[in-house]
Amino acid sequence: MDLGIAGRKAIVCASSRGLGRACAFRLAEAGCEVVVNGRDAARTEATASEIAKATGARVVPVAADVATPEGQAALFAACPTPDILVNNNAGPPFKDFRELDRKAMLDGVVANMVVAIELIQKVVDPMVARGFGRIVNITSGSVRMPIAGLDLSSGARAGLTAFLAGVARSVASHNVTINFLLPGTFDTDRLRSNIETNAKKKGVDFEAAKAERIATVPARRFGDPDEFGATCAFLCSSHAGYITGQNLLMDGGVFPGAF
Repeated sequence: MDLGIAGRKAIVCASSRGLGRACAFRLAEAGCEVVVNGRDAARTEATASEIAKATGARVVPVAADVATPEGQAALFAACPTPDILVNNNAGPPFKDFRELDRKAMLDGVVANMVVAIELIQKVVDPMVARGFGRIVNITSGSVRMPIAGLDLSSGARAGLTAFLAGVARSVASHNVTINFLLPGTFDTDRLRSNIETNAKKKGVDFEAAKAERIATVPARRFGDPDEFGATCAFLCSSHAGYITGQNLLMDGGVFPGAF
């Protein structure tokens, strides 16, 4: 399927690995010029090179922390007028809410809410002026189904969702869309690390802990990052202009509601 975005310019935050990398790959495959971002310069450059080699697209590595003004400046120096922005950032680790002090809470809100808003502030008006823009925010399935211990992540991402709901409607008439992808358990380094930690706490081996986690998913498997990337690319396509302000949950059926 031709997504109709060949030649478009895209910034994909936190895309040197995991779900962000999958999104960057699929956008490059669709013919976009892509900025790949990560904090580790070597990994970011390697990812950009791998994607460019596999797709033939122009892929620019930007090693930067997007939570800082300097990091954001580096992104826009590499791509001053993106047509597509994929917001992504790691969430705070599991922690009992009683253990969160004010600094930790503010840091979590900045990382998982404020940064995305700041980036959207920078790109949305030029998108409106050009009559095309696609913004996808990677949040979490915990926005729909909060998980104890991930309260800070859930709260900050839910705040971002509510904040942008009105913004999405205000720019929809200019062919600028703002949507959300809510991942459940995808086969990423972060998930494997969480399973390893859980296995050690329970005194079981990794495979046993993995099987226990898979058993909680009706699809009886973890998600493939590539299918997540493909969904992101579709939301960024020319065919998705009538989809905005939506939260697409990708969790293999874990969330039990009908709506």
